[in-house]
Amino acid sequence: MLQSAARQAEVVNEGEDLSGIRVGLHDEIFQGGTPVLAGVDAGSTYCYLLVAAEHRDADTWGVHLLDASKQGLKPDYTIADAGQGLRAGQKAAWDNTPCHGDVFHITRQYEGLANTLSRLAKGARSRCEKLEAKIGRAGQLGPDDELAVKLARQTETQAQELARDIRTLTQWLSHDILALAGPALATRQVLFDFIVEELVKREPVDIRRIRPLRVALRNQRDDLLAFAGVLDAKLADIAQTLVIAEPLVREACVLHRLPRTSTAFWQGWNRLRAKLGDKFHPLFDAVNRAMAQTPRSSSLVENINSRLRNYFTLRHHLGGSYLVLLRFFLNHRRFMRSRRAERNGKSPRELMTGQGHPHWLTLLGLGPIQTRHA
Repeated sequence: MLQSAARQAEVVNEGEDLSGIRVGLHDEIFQGGTPVLAGVDAGSTYCYLLVAAEHRDADTWGVHLLDASKQGLKPDYTIADAGQGLRAGQKAAWDNTPCHGDVFHITRQYEGLANTLSRLAKGARSRCEKLEAKIGRAGQLGPDDELAVKLARQTETQAQELARDIRTLTQWLSHDILALAGPALATRQVLFDFIVEELVKREPVDIRRIRPLRVALRNQRDDLLAFAGVLDAKLADIAQTLVIAEPLVREACVLHRLPRTSTAFWQGWNRLRAKLGDKFHPLFDAVNRAMAQTPRSSSLVENINSRLRNYFTLRHHLGGSYLVLLRFFLNHRRFMRSRRAERNGKSPRELMTGQGHPHWLTLLGLGPIQTRHA
C-alpha cells in the first residue's frame, strides 16, 4: 500500500505546473549524514524539491534544478544561504537567475557574536570584582596586587567597550540596513560598508571571533542587500502608477518600521495623510502589498526543514519513495491555522495554483471521492 501510494504521489508531484513560482527558497539539511536538498515557493510554501542525494555539490543541485525546470520552474530570483555548491548549481542550471542572500543566517551569526562578547564582558567584570574583594579582605595592597588589579580593570574596560560597540553595530545592521522598511539600496550600501570598516578597526582586539563575521559581511554584501533593489523597483512603480513623488512613497515605507501601538507611528501617519489626501490609503495599501511580497530570507524552507525533522527521526535512513510521499503530503494537507489569513483552510498547492483539490488521501486513491472548488 505504501509503495502504491508513493507511485501515485510521484505522478501528482511530477505533473504539477511550477511556472507560477516567482521566488524560490533553497536549503540543505542532513539526515544520518545524507544531504537532503529542499526548495520551497516563497508565496505559497509549496515544496517543489525534496530529495536525498549522495552529494550537495554544484552538479547535484544543477541536475535537480534542471529537472524542476521541465515542470516550468523559472523563478525571478531565489534566496539561499552562502552555500557554494547550492549557488554554483543554480548558476549552472539557471545562468541569469539571481540568488539573493539569506538575511536569517547572517543575522543569527552577528547576534551570536554580540551575545558571546556580552558574556565575556560580564565574566571580565566578575573576575575584577572577585579580585578586588579578595584584596580588600587582605587589608593591604602590595605591588603585585596593584598590577593585578590594574590589568583586571583594563581587561574589563576593553571587554565592555568591545561588547558595547559590536552590539551597537549589529543593531544598526538589523534596524537600519537589513530591515525591510528602510532607505534606498544606495544608502544601505554606504551604511553596510561603514559597518564593515568599523569591524575592521575592532578586529585586532578579538580576531578569532570578529574576523569570520567581517569576512562574511564583506563577501555577501550585494547578495544580502539584493532585496532592497527589488523593493526600490516596486516603490518606483507605485510612485509612477499613483502619480506620487518617490520620497513620499519611501516615507510610507519607512513608517512601517514603527509599531502601530506607538505615538510616533500615528504622528507620522497623520503627517503623511495630510500631504497626500485621498491618495494616502491607496498608497499605504500598495506599499503594504509590495513589502509583503518582498521576502528577505529562506525562513519558509527552514520551517519546512524543522517540520521534516519530526518525520526523519522516525527513520534511520531515507528512501526516495518516502521523500516523494512526504513532499506530496506537505503540499496537499490544508493549513488548519496561519498568521496569514489567506492561508487558513488551504493547502500549499491550492495557494500556488488558485484551484481547489480533493483531500490528499483521495488523490492517492485511499479516501472517499470528493471535490473541492477554490
